[in-house]
Amino acid sequence: MKVLLTGGTGFIGSHTAVCLIESGHTAVLYDNLSNSKPEVVDAIETITGARPAFVEGDIRDGAKLVETLKAYEIDAVIHFAGLKAVGESVEKPLLYYDNNIAGTVTLLQAMKECGVNKLIFSSSSTVYGTPVSLPLTEDMPTGTPTNPYGRTKLMIEEILRDLCEAQPEFAAVCLRYFNPIGAHDSGLIGEDPNGIPNNLLPYVARVASGKLEYVRVFGDDYPTPDGTGVRDYIHVVDLARGHVDALTYAENHAGWEAINLGTGRGSSVLEVIAAFEKACGKKLPYKVLQRRAGDIAANWCCPDKAEKLLGWKAQYGIAEMCSSSWKFERMHTQAK
Repeated sequence: MKVLLTGGTGFIGSHTAVCLIESGHTAVLYDNLSNSKPEVVDAIETITGARPAFVEGDIRDGAKLVETLKAYEIDAVIHFAGLKAVGESVEKPLLYYDNNIAGTVTLLQAMKECGVNKLIFSSSSTVYGTPVSLPLTEDMPTGTPTNPYGRTKLMIEEILRDLCEAQPEFAAVCLRYFNPIGAHDSGLIGEDPNGIPNNLLPYVARVASGKLEYVRVFGDDYPTPDGTGVRDYIHVVDLARGHVDALTYAENHAGWEAINLGTGRGSSVLEVIAAFEKACGKKLPYKVLQRRAGDIAANWCCPDKAEKLLGWKAQYGIAEMCSSSWKFERMHTQAK
């Protein structure tokens, strides 16, 4: 299939592009480069031997989307593009609603105009809000996200559900990610946000390489075994494989579907720091700060539905996630 990846040069988009190409698909990357770099296209070519087409564009630019969908004869879209920092979304909700929701509606209108009716959506475990019980399963209620970022993901899921009702031929698979970390084993692509990272792993990696002074731990008074937040961390390569499997599913199934992608096991912030210390061979300084607005104590998933519908299962553990992330950070630091 010819697949358009919005946000295709980003962390998850770039790894998915590699998996798509290795599975025999054609990947076209569409990104405004607000939180990624164009050099990623070179890295994807080095890894796969095939250079994906790259279009610099914003998902709020309907004309550009239509032009791209037509020019590359796109069969399906994997929609990653979106702002994703929980704290920032609390401070700048309008920015998040404009970019994530208005941008998605513009994308869907462009797809309709071009007759493209398969979408894999980059959703999030935040749609569940504060868990009533764990692990989280797809049939648990949504509708109470604790921050505007999570609300944008939930609203987009609802928009897609309504669209599938109105257009029975439309296939929308909402992949509810847990916490993607790690990097490709080549060390050529990984999580490399512009500015100070919002996510734990790239922050820890930059402390390990001396770029940042200490790891920020937001709260150690949560009702968890060591007081720090517990999350279901998933290797980005496992996550990328899940998108290729979801694409195969969407080829044969119309309608709306929500599927968790996680390992089914939670790790605390302190456990992740300890695993990274093992990977990099040194102690990492950290400071406990106040809880961050919009954060919850713990969340992890039941991934059984992904195995049942997609034949997908996570293969990597926290040790591989940290060692691959450290390899990427080392190679990246040397290259600069």
